[in-house]
Amino acid sequence: MKLATIKDHTRDGRLILVDQSLQKAVLVSDIAPTMQMALDNWAYVKTRLEERYRDLCQGKIVDTLIFADLTLVAPLPRAYQWADGSAYVNHVELVRKARGAEMPDNFWHDPLMYQGGSDSFLGPNDSIPLLDEAYGMDFESEIAVVVNDVSCGANLQQAEEAIALIMLVNDVSLRNLVAAELAKGFGFFQSKPSSAFSPVAVTPDELGDAWDGRKLHLPLRTTLNGKLFGEPNAGIDMTFDFPTLIQYAAKTRRLTAGTIIGSGTVSNYNRSLGSSCIAEKRMLEILENGKATTPFLQVGDHVRIEMFDKQNHSIFGAIDQAVVAMTKEEVVC
Repeated sequence: MKLATIKDHTRDGRLILVDQSLQKAVLVSDIAPTMQMALDNWAYVKTRLEERYRDLCQGKIVDTLIFADLTLVAPLPRAYQWADGSAYVNHVELVRKARGAEMPDNFWHDPLMYQGGSDSFLGPNDSIPLLDEAYGMDFESEIAVVVNDVSCGANLQQAEEAIALIMLVNDVSLRNLVAAELAKGFGFFQSKPSSAFSPVAVTPDELGDAWDGRKLHLPLRTTLNGKLFGEPNAGIDMTFDFPTLIQYAAKTRRLTAGTIIGSGTVSNYNRSLGSSCIAEKRMLEILENGKATTPFLQVGDHVRIEMFDKQNHSIFGAIDQAVVAMTKEEVVC
């Protein structure tokens, strides 16, 4: 199934089903008004949603919506929990190498993860507000999974079985605020504003053999101002797969339905495939030329993140965002 959320007068929007070609959609308020309500009752509503989805894809529903005309919010406009990992350890290794820092050996067998703000996500076409270009705004192209309830201390099989949905993420970062925050030893906060998510979230079966239950084996394409920035394969060089990340997150706490777990910046050792964030490209420039030349995001820049299947069809739709200046009237002091 492909699911999305359209904007309305509420904080959580209205849940819709979208056909495989991302052309038609149908409201499913009679089954589950919102994405969170669907996840809260997934065992009960999934079969009903699947039946409606089949009817939609087979053209049996007359009263449909044109998907391209809809105003979308994130599939989950807000979530009970958003935990982002750093599963592509070669990316971490590269960043540390560029500043002359050794990487601890345990980074290869003990996942990194931080708890991000989940009270207000950006929609796939929402502008990215930038208060100060000196903050060093960056995009991070990632994959994320949404889970059902996960028991505290869950094993890998339980973690894998809990994966309900998959989607794309732009984990917006303010790079020039990161170092000072991490130096305090208490993690990210100011340096991680609202993340954005793809137009649709899909169930694993929609991905065919590209999804092996643990990783998504397709390139993740990012363009900046219309030019290809990177297209690394999300299934390659992923040190920690999604069940491992979920198991890590659930080691000492249960995860409630609707928890989002991110992969971290998708990155391959094959640098010819480009990068999924500006910071990585800058690190490569430092290693090769002694200095970084690619600037961080500026007002007016345009970022697009998308994944295509083997027939070159967009799977999740595109995260398509422009960077805009945050006006003084929008700043609440």
